[in-house]
Amino acid sequence: MRQFNERIVLQAIRLHGPLPKADVGRLTRLSMQTASLIVERLIDDGLLAKQARVRGRIGQPSVPIALRADGAYTIGIKVGRRSLDVLAMDFTGRVCSRDVLEYAYPDPHVLFPALEQKLARVNETLGKDAQKVVGVGVAAPLWLGGWREFLGAPQEALDAWNAIDIRARIEAMTGLPVEFAKDTTAACAAELVMGQGRGIRTFLYLFVGTFIGGGLVIDGRLHSGPHGNAGAVGSIPLASGNGRATRQLLHAASGFVLEQRMTEAGAPATAAHDHRALSPELWGITEQWLDEACPAIASALTTSAALLDLEAVVIDGEVDRQLVREILRRTERVLDRFEWEGIVRPQLLEGTIGSDARAMGGAILPLYAHFAPTHELFLKPATDIA
Repeated sequence: MRQFNERIVLQAIRLHGPLPKADVGRLTRLSMQTASLIVERLIDDGLLAKQARVRGRIGQPSVPIALRADGAYTIGIKVGRRSLDVLAMDFTGRVCSRDVLEYAYPDPHVLFPALEQKLARVNETLGKDAQKVVGVGVAAPLWLGGWREFLGAPQEALDAWNAIDIRARIEAMTGLPVEFAKDTTAACAAELVMGQGRGIRTFLYLFVGTFIGGGLVIDGRLHSGPHGNAGAVGSIPLASGNGRATRQLLHAASGFVLEQRMTEAGAPATAAHDHRALSPELWGITEQWLDEACPAIASALTTSAALLDLEAVVIDGEVDRQLVREILRRTERVLDRFEWEGIVRPQLLEGTIGSDARAMGGAILPLYAHFAPTHELFLKPATDIA
């Protein structure tokens, strides 16, 4: 119970920012004496710190209690189909270091030696604080060896993943506990903790990466499903003109499709993921992709809304922010033409994290495994502390 109460206090401050002890008590439903004792104990443990006094209009000045940035660290690893991201995150959620390796396809014989080097650099960056790393979070597709023909990758390189347990491999490499989640589920976790999820209880999350994928939050909690694959929107089938499903959403709305069209036009594939996609020279290619991607996304969202009764759909990606907004705008326009009788139309919202979402979500996993309560039923809404 002591550990659980400590985690409730840490979670309250993480979700709502620096709080005076009195607000910590009211928010967590702990007695003032218990809340005060726990706060002091966490300050002694180096996880919380007192901030400067704040003088209000009435009564004594209050002392906000905040998370201590160097109280603990985690490492987030995103193993993607086109890149490897490794980052370190402090206790407040700030990214301290970030390293990226890009490749045409994920070859484990290349990827794991590179990962070992990047982890060594993280330890060098953290210095003496490296001993405060509590764990590693890994975000990766559940089927790294899948869609070989779509990616155009050598079969032997992708088949090699079928015999690899990524979690166990990285645990042996680091000697640290490793948490694992589907890459877009991890990205959804980042949005839940640090972005739009602070104000929404139930939402579907879409991330436009090499493939489009997603995550699901129900009643304020990340829902991974029995197979860890909830929110797998990229695999939603698209109906063809004759009514038969011949393709999936990822074949229409993935960043990889835009990359292919860029290279066919003589432009670099990387132009699909930055401001060049919006340039006058390449806008025709991007717009053609949008004309196919947005109706497909809208169709998938409508089906999801009917099944899940969503408050919102959050869309983010590793593309230029303006392109994310254009996806939102054009998808809204398609949704305007749909029949919504019997369904509550969810609002569309822009994600706030961007390209780092999957690796940051990975880093959040051990942070929550070590310091968050198993659920938040004992936390009052923020409005109750006023």
